[in-house]
Amino acid sequence: MARRKKGLPVNGWICLDKPYGLGSTPAVSKVRWVYEAQKAGHAGTLDPLASGVLPIALGEATKTVSFMTDAEKDYSFTVAFGVSTATLDAEGEITGRSEARPTREALEAAIPAFIGDIEQIPPAYSALKIDGQRAYALSRAGEAPEMVSRPAFIRSLVLTAFDAETASFDVTCGKGFYIRSLARDLCVATGVEGHVAKLRRTRVGAFTEATAIGLENLVDLRHKAAALEVLLPVETALDDIPALALTTEDASKLSQGRAVVLLPSQVEALQTVLRDGAQTVLAKLDNTPVSICEVRAGRLNPVRVFNLQA
Repeated sequence: MARRKKGLPVNGWICLDKPYGLGSTPAVSKVRWVYEAQKAGHAGTLDPLASGVLPIALGEATKTVSFMTDAEKDYSFTVAFGVSTATLDAEGEITGRSEARPTREALEAAIPAFIGDIEQIPPAYSALKIDGQRAYALSRAGEAPEMVSRPAFIRSLVLTAFDAETASFDVTCGKGFYIRSLARDLCVATGVEGHVAKLRRTRVGAFTEATAIGLENLVDLRHKAAALEVLLPVETALDDIPALALTTEDASKLSQGRAVVLLPSQVEALQTVLRDGAQTVLAKLDNTPVSICEVRAGRLNPVRVFNLQA
């Protein structure tokens, strides 16, 4: 006899406005506690010293977390000049001091070099694995891990505020990007010492500040109907995947993990929405997600099947 899962079958996303000082894993645990949910996970780790948008998946939404891997993110951050640290933020040991300060003109002149596809060296205090161990663990043990540069992408970088001691920026970047590394490299490019003094994430893919809810406000909704009202649909993470309407018969087949043969008209319709060689679609019945599918040789092949009631 199968063991009954603990918790409630709550399905959907919470766009959490994570507070400063709280790690991503404790944040997920807190949201799961609010909903007494059977399953929970997050899309895109956010450091304890950062605040802002942390998408948290509950129940069947956890099946869509992997589709957030390539989602672009927006951040607002402030660099404080004069002091560099080992962690590249306000938490770390001081590694350098300088009276030098950049000019607004120097910062704006440095920005174009960081736009587009670049190479970036991740922070030594990061969760990347080096020979099977986390870089931050090696750094804390005094082992100085060798951090190798890797490809990164910035769509836009704008200087939004500047004074004698700080500069603030808005950035839109791709996956695996480190704001702390960007701050470090901007300081190097302008010949100054500095570190990230403030960091806030304002968007992860389709999840934005406009739909975010603070943790205290969410906790206040526990055991209230309003808690379910702030849940975002399971398919929120799939906003860039085209949808395909199903018949009841085809929906039943996909729910059982069986492939569905597409009609010529369906294949033709999909060809108009599938772009850049993509072959992934979201199959729906009466607007309820049934399965994420791959389209191959005129067939819908289920990849992730949802257990949702239409």
